[in-house]
Amino acid sequence: MSEDGSNAEGKDGSGILIPLHEARSARADMPVTFERRELDHILRLYGRMVAAGEWRDYAIDHLKDRAVFSVFRRTSEVPLFQIVKDPKLTRKQGAYSVIAATGAILKRGHELPRVLTVFDKKLRLVSG
Repeated sequence: MSEDGSNAEGKDGSGILIPLHEARSARADMPVTFERRELDHILRLYGRMVAAGEWRDYAIDHLKDRAVFSVFRRTSEVPLFQIVKDPKLTRKQGAYSVIAATGAILKRGHELPRVLTVFDKKLRLVSG
């Protein structure tokens, strides 16, 4: 036991335990990321759209408050679509959303595969 009465080692002897409030604040300082299963869904869709000639490039941003997968027709352009994971909205509208280049939210929800069904329809960039 340490001076503050806490156990100095984890159950497996691997390290020092930290108080829960410190662990939560450390986690809050980390950027939001896509999990492996989420990336699998997104990259499967991306592969389909590249094969169809719709998309050519992508970027992933892990920000403090959200993770963003941006899709481009060409690297130098603004993104055609953004697939966003925002954990703050999990209990409200849902953590996942698809946003068009105009900023319009095309679909939002709690389950990523369901949100990605917005691309099952033929969404194409309209040149004006």
